[in-house]
Amino acid sequence: MQKPKICLTLTGKTIKENLDLVRRYRPYVDLLELRADFLDEDESLHVRKFPELARMPCILTIRRRVDGGKYVAGESSRTMLFARAMAFADDQNPERNFQYVDFEEDFHVPSLQDAALAFGTKIIRSFHSMNEPVHDIIKRCDEMRKTGYEIPKIAFMPKSLDDVKNLFYETRDFTKYEHILCAMGPMGIASRILAYRTHSFLTYTSVPSNDFELRSIGHIDPIMMNQVYHFKDLNEKTSIFGITGWPLLKTDSPFLHNQGYVNHFMNSVYIPIPSEDIHQAIEFANEIGARGLSVTVPHKETVLRELYETDDKVKEISASNTIVKKNDKWCGYNTDCTGFSKALLEFTGLKNLRHKRISIIGAGGASRAIAYAVKMLGGKACVFNRTPMRAKSVADMFGFEYAMLSVDAIPLIEKYSDIVIQTTSVGMNSTEPSNSQNNPLYFYRWTGNEILFDIIYTPKVTPIMERAMAAGCKVCNGETMLKYQGYEQFKIFTGVDYEETKSE
Repeated sequence: MQKPKICLTLTGKTIKENLDLVRRYRPYVDLLELRADFLDEDESLHVRKFPELARMPCILTIRRRVDGGKYVAGESSRTMLFARAMAFADDQNPERNFQYVDFEEDFHVPSLQDAALAFGTKIIRSFHSMNEPVHDIIKRCDEMRKTGYEIPKIAFMPKSLDDVKNLFYETRDFTKYEHILCAMGPMGIASRILAYRTHSFLTYTSVPSNDFELRSIGHIDPIMMNQVYHFKDLNEKTSIFGITGWPLLKTDSPFLHNQGYVNHFMNSVYIPIPSEDIHQAIEFANEIGARGLSVTVPHKETVLRELYETDDKVKEISASNTIVKKNDKWCGYNTDCTGFSKALLEFTGLKNLRHKRISIIGAGGASRAIAYAVKMLGGKACVFNRTPMRAKSVADMFGFEYAMLSVDAIPLIEKYSDIVIQTTSVGMNSTEPSNSQNNPLYFYRWTGNEILFDIIYTPKVTPIMERAMAAGCKVCNGETMLKYQGYEQFKIFTGVDYEETKSE
């Protein structure tokens, strides 16, 4: 079968708006899907002209609300809109026609089907399950495909990563005819990037949108699909790596790793694999043949029970952020500690942390790695957490003090205020001013003498950083730490130094 195509789904309210998007994204896509259900009512009169104006192969879709679309006017009106858009087809110049039309599996109008057949318009026969996964996928496709010129399409919303794993498992050798398959939502992102593994005819992309329903479907920007994931270069020989965590709303790791593969001429790809369950993430990685994973919150500690062996750092820290498959067994490493050490010393200009008293905020997997690094650099620390026993478990590992993170801890924070290291996810993706929900030290009055290192890198200035900066403190986010720990991960994954210059 041919390599999957990239389809740009157009959801503008006007034909002009959609054509503007076509001009912008033309170099990155192979065909277009005009979602006529998104158009303003009077714009539907101009749908017929769209393929000629767009000058690219086009799919006509008028999606009903029940199938995740916007069309609510009723089936008779929808049938008329399809008929108007397909009328007066140009049999001399097929490029002026819609080359594909999307009819749901229960939408059978003989006159429309005859018109499609007469003018060479292929029918995409689709089924959308917005709330449940779909199993027996090949059997379902066989049942949907009534004629040889129909392309069955199944899109479903998974309830867990196991549902996405099943999609890949069932379709390993599914090549007997063209089909379109995808899992929607954040957990389904791998099915879009790795469409070649399900032998899907195409993968859908769309431009960034503020529409919640569109975002929830899980489309990727076509530029990102090309320039970050290098979709058109992926094949059966591509080595797969990824990052798993939950909810994994945003991560910059794919940018770093995929650029590294390009720099070193490697046929590899690094993808997000969101999962609430680390065991499911491991099983999914096994199914798609992934060779290594970055592990982020909340799985850095729970992943240990999935590992066959670990390095000495993991043994001391009891947390792993990097796992690699060796001889069909998963092995664990920790690059957080090295990444943090390099970033902190570079930021502060220090050679070590001797004679420094440090507050460590949080007691998760990242906190353990950072506490280990502080210990190795000769610093003294106190671990603060809202659950005192979790703070104690980290502190006891390295001979540090601990305390409950609350107003009562202010004197102890002041005692350990040379450097404050924020290791939790509190404040991640926050756009609001500092408050008790997005700033773990909302109650602390900064003096301006403290140095603050926040391991979060999105946003670039977190609420805790903003307050510390206002008091005159020197602050740093987690971008440099991400870079250095990512470099070490890259070396573990590939055996190559990230920054090593490679000549062609």
